[in-house]
Amino acid sequence: MSKLNGKIAVVTGGNSGIGYASAKEFKSQGATVVITGRDSEKVAKASQELGVKGIVADVKSLSAIDDLVAQVKSDFGKVDVLFVNAGIFQPAPVGQISEEMFDHQMSINFKGAFFTTEKFLPILNDGASVINLSSVNAYTGMPNTAVYAASKAALNAYTRTAATELAPRKIRINSVNPGPVSTPIYGKTGMEEEQLNGFAEAMQNRIPLKRFGQPEDIAKLVSFLASDDASFITGSEYNIDGGIIINPLLS
Repeated sequence: MSKLNGKIAVVTGGNSGIGYASAKEFKSQGATVVITGRDSEKVAKASQELGVKGIVADVKSLSAIDDLVAQVKSDFGKVDVLFVNAGIFQPAPVGQISEEMFDHQMSINFKGAFFTTEKFLPILNDGASVINLSSVNAYTGMPNTAVYAASKAALNAYTRTAATELAPRKIRINSVNPGPVSTPIYGKTGMEEEQLNGFAEAMQNRIPLKRFGQPEDIAKLVSFLASDDASFITGSEYNIDGGIIINPLLS
């Protein structure tokens, strides 16, 4: 099936993980896809593998987002689907969080996401779909995730308000809250491999379905929200987490 035929879709952070899988799914559904990322080599490699347009853009920089919007407008005109996916995960315990750590996560996960939507609004078609990648961490109180969780909770609050204000243009905006997913984001935390393996094992034991999610699992949901099948859905949040949020103490 080709539920995104004729649509222009932009995926930030589309060179790996959930973004990459979603770009691949969008293309399989008939969309013309643009991916972005900070690393020029990774963006070039991913865009070649996927057969999509790749643009280097760091969402920490508002001028870079401006340049991204200008290039997309020049190349494609209007946009139908915006997947605001770029984000980072930097664990640290309360009491040991530096201003730099706070600013770094907030500038990408919230400020960058916020202004990606803000700056794309003029070239979004009426009836477009915006999907924000959030996290169940916005609600779980998981140790060492204070800043990350706050950034995602803020993004969800923005999503709800924006949904109300964008409704007159029939622009739908929703959040997807994944639980643990096997993506490269964990490898960028600075944790040693042994720590990562221990973290993964402990986390998997708490998931009722007893497995981590795969990027493709999330991509299927994102693709649904991007399509006209979800035309009556806006301001919503979808937990896709193997059940961890409803059984936080399960062992």
